[in-house]
Amino acid sequence: MSHSDPSVPALFTPFRIGDIAIRNRIVMAPLTRNRATHGNDAPNALNVEYYRQRASAGLIITEGTQVSQQGQGYVWTPGMYTPEQIAGWKAITDAVHAEGGKIVAQLWHVGRVSHVSLQPGGQAPVAPSARVANTKTYIASGFAAVSPPRALTLDEIPAIIGEFVSAAENAKAAGFDGIELHGAHGYLIDQFLRDDSNTRSDAYGGSIENRVRFALEVVDAVSKVFSKGRVGIRISPVSPANDARDSDPQALFMHLVTKLSEASIAFIHVVEGATREARDYLPFDYGALRKTFKGAYIANNGFTRELAIETIENGSADAIAFGRLFIANPDLVERLRRNAPLNTPVVETFYGGDATGYTDYPALAEQAA
Repeated sequence: MSHSDPSVPALFTPFRIGDIAIRNRIVMAPLTRNRATHGNDAPNALNVEYYRQRASAGLIITEGTQVSQQGQGYVWTPGMYTPEQIAGWKAITDAVHAEGGKIVAQLWHVGRVSHVSLQPGGQAPVAPSARVANTKTYIASGFAAVSPPRALTLDEIPAIIGEFVSAAENAKAAGFDGIELHGAHGYLIDQFLRDDSNTRSDAYGGSIENRVRFALEVVDAVSKVFSKGRVGIRISPVSPANDARDSDPQALFMHLVTKLSEASIAFIHVVEGATREARDYLPFDYGALRKTFKGAYIANNGFTRELAIETIENGSADAIAFGRLFIANPDLVERLRRNAPLNTPVVETFYGGDATGYTDYPALAEQAA
């Protein structure tokens, strides 16, 4: 069906996010599932099947994928820094591409949201400043309070940017269509952005201009690996996830998004409101971000079919990302298209485990049978 068919909502029509042509405007959001191979954090055959099942999404954004062991904050999350991990991801991109899908890797450094049991040599996690996040992480024994971090020294920052570059090179080798930087939910990039977690007095702290410096340097560095038309970033202006707070999020994110637009990257992926909670959690003008950024705007958080269709029709976003609904509905695109009933996600099987609650959710055809 063509764009011009008025009976087909624009949500289900093709679009281009930068240099990435997608067949519909439904995006699978990044979802941490803690099912990488124990011992080497490489993707495995079960992960291949999970992503293959969901390849009808216009674009898949992978689960957060740590750029180094230091960047890991949760047990059994996949990495993008060893040959085994790259090979595991290559099997996933091949499977998604064989189904006609597109997939980008979400590159992740958790910063202070980690635990000594996950860090190289049991070291303290790193952060912009030595401030402990009031949050928990997930380790082999279950949920645990995060470990106190130490502040990165000025001369360590280039090496962290280098880890993002290496991970981008590895993602390219693994066949990804692009990358998304995880700049949301209180992880390292977000920690630099916010005046509550960043109390530095050097070039990376203090003013908004200084606090966005790290994010923009990472964007610039990875844009030399993938073309700018294949690079995006996820942000969550007001979400309190992992103790992320700032005294003036509107000013901070308007400045950041202005600079991201000048950098000509493909997309911003915006968590509107509090993740897993209210879309109007705090007052924030997302329309202003939308107007400021000249690339694609992917909206996320709490979208229903109706709200997604309306948001695309009224021009408030270019694509809509769904998270939990994709966990439970491998064929979410088809279900939304038909307005068919949706499977309910089982929260108890979100993190860790096996195929149960991961690759065993039925598609419509199986349910009918």
